[in-house]
Amino acid sequence: MTALGHAAWLPSQEWLGAEAAERFPLHLISNQPVTKLHSQYDHGSHARDRKIAGREPVRMNPRDAASRGLQDGDVVRIFNERGACLAGLRISDALRPGVVQLSTGAWFDPFEPGRPGSLDKRGNPNVLTPDRGTSRLGQGPSAHSCLVEIEAYRGPLPEITSHAPPAILPAGVKPAQ
Repeated sequence: MTALGHAAWLPSQEWLGAEAAERFPLHLISNQPVTKLHSQYDHGSHARDRKIAGREPVRMNPRDAASRGLQDGDVVRIFNERGACLAGLRISDALRPGVVQLSTGAWFDPFEPGRPGSLDKRGNPNVLTPDRGTSRLGQGPSAHSCLVEIEAYRGPLPEITSHAPPAILPAGVKPAQ
């Protein structure tokens, strides 16, 4: 008879009790969005109406926001050692202190396309989450949880370009070599 596998608890690689929590003290949960289907319809009016300055909203507990000098509606920079993105702040007491929530599905819009680690302008949590599977067998995404820090974004807001169509050359014009 062959031994059957059984479920086992594996410690998280990122959690608020870990050493990394000293630099990144907020636990990010990135759920499926209610305004679109994954990233489909991100450009639609229903999803656009919920955004703040064109950015995906991130929810944060009032105590965490106050300790950082943040106000509801601020554009914030969410970051960790893997990357950074901009999002619009929604303060909510529905979240525990130390936990923030940013839905998946914002179209990736890097500030400097082609440059690894470039700031995402729209609030895509994929730039923050680890790129590792859940197991050797399943290889499901383990991307819905990681540690981050949030601060006010102080610079001029970069233009949203992810939904802009590419430039098309007029007939007869050859691209630069």
